[in-house]
Amino acid sequence: MNYTKTKLKNGLRVITVPMKDNPTVTVLVLVETGSKYETKEKNGISHFLEHMCFKGTEKRPTAHSISAELDGLGSQYNAFTGQEYTGYYAKSDAKHFKQVFDVVSDIYLNSTFPEAEMEKEKGVIVEEINMYEDMPHRHVQDLFVGLLYGDQPAGWNIAGSRENVRAMTRNDFVAYKKAHYVPKATTVIVAGKVKEKEVAKEIARVFGSLKSTAKSTKKATIDTQSKPAVHLEYKKTDQTHLVLGVRTFDTYDKRNMSLAVLATILGGGMSSRLFVKLREELGVAYYVRASSDNSTDHGFFEIAAGVSNDRVHEVIREILAECARMVKSPVGAEELAKAKEYMAGNMKLELESSDAWSNFYGGQEVMRKKIKTPEEVERLIRKVTAKDIQKIAQTIFTDKHLNLALIGPFEDTKPFLSNLTFKN
Repeated sequence: MNYTKTKLKNGLRVITVPMKDNPTVTVLVLVETGSKYETKEKNGISHFLEHMCFKGTEKRPTAHSISAELDGLGSQYNAFTGQEYTGYYAKSDAKHFKQVFDVVSDIYLNSTFPEAEMEKEKGVIVEEINMYEDMPHRHVQDLFVGLLYGDQPAGWNIAGSRENVRAMTRNDFVAYKKAHYVPKATTVIVAGKVKEKEVAKEIARVFGSLKSTAKSTKKATIDTQSKPAVHLEYKKTDQTHLVLGVRTFDTYDKRNMSLAVLATILGGGMSSRLFVKLREELGVAYYVRASSDNSTDHGFFEIAAGVSNDRVHEVIREILAECARMVKSPVGAEELAKAKEYMAGNMKLELESSDAWSNFYGGQEVMRKKIKTPEEVERLIRKVTAKDIQKIAQTIFTDKHLNLALIGPFEDTKPFLSNLTFKN
């Protein structure tokens, strides 16, 4: 799918993805800010601000006026906050493009942060934190990131703490938005059945007069480790949820495609090595998956699984043994070809809608990466060799970089630390 990228004089970037055979349109606004741009005292403000942007604007004074208008257009809409960026989007029938664009841009530009709504939303966000902490398979991911990066922005919870949320004021939102929601840190993506000239006209009308102002920056992540680490959270559960992982590379590293293929071979589908071993052969897990996560200045590779409590040590040994196999022996030609086809095919299946295309191109742009088309991504997948994968495995699978986060009925870290080696 072709796209065009332009930049306004104030620094705001625009990506348009025309889709003449798709009946929908998606408007997505991305801004380069998230939990990694926060201070300890204001950790959680990026996420809270995202919530508050739906609570009213000058033109649409209440949350209901926003939701009722979008619902009346048959839209799907939401927002999201990560460590590196925040996004606001709406998807609708393409004939509603102008109105949907007007609502999304209004939310982004003109939110009023009513104090009465803010006080109510504090309770909502606290309950959101409670909800995720009650979901072990989700909460263990937060524990893993905290284990890796500790008390610095990369290690903090995106939602913040309950205490921080309750203490935030309207002035905090106003100041934070002024510091980060600026044209040079913003990308607007429109994908779907639209005319490029019409998109350009609307964006110039709404965003063109914004002044170019300085953007607040984030601290560099300290990414060091000299020995294996374990974090246990005791919980009476019927199943142990764990994340086992190692440090890798930032998002700009050329080795990331080889890393992605490695993840696919280990845990990227129902015929992957770990799925077959843990679920089909041993019958100890319902889910197991491998993936990599790359940020602007750090990255990690992880294997996540929910396993039988009484066989958790066995499972950890099996996972590590499978990783060690990747170090010692190159992947066979048939298995490598299958993994590549799985990755290329799934990418194409995921890109069937306008919102998927907006995220595909927008996600690359907001991270300041050189944008690649799906065809270019597929060529990079196809270029990965068995030697590339083995070299990556030899680089990342070292004992000193091992990390294990776990939620289950366990309190003693010593048995887990003694198990944490690729040499068993």
